[in-house]
Amino acid sequence: MKREHVFRIRDCPNELGDQIFNSLIMAGDAFFASLIGMGAVGVIQDWKVALLGAGISAGFTFFSTLAIQRKLKKG
Repeated sequence: MKREHVFRIRDCPNELGDQIFNSLIMAGDAFFASLIGMGAVGVIQDWKVALLGAGISAGFTFFSTLAIQRKLKKG
């Protein structure tokens, strides 16, 4: 059995627009997951700090996902 069939690995999209769209989806997921996680454990003291932390997480996820899809670094 091929590895691609087991892990359902697909090639990254070749178009820059699709790669940016996928990266935005992952960044949004990271943003809201960070907010949910901070809210669940009760570490949110100030909503501005929470949004800043979630924004940093989303930015990091956006650029690292885009770099992986552009094959600038290995996944």
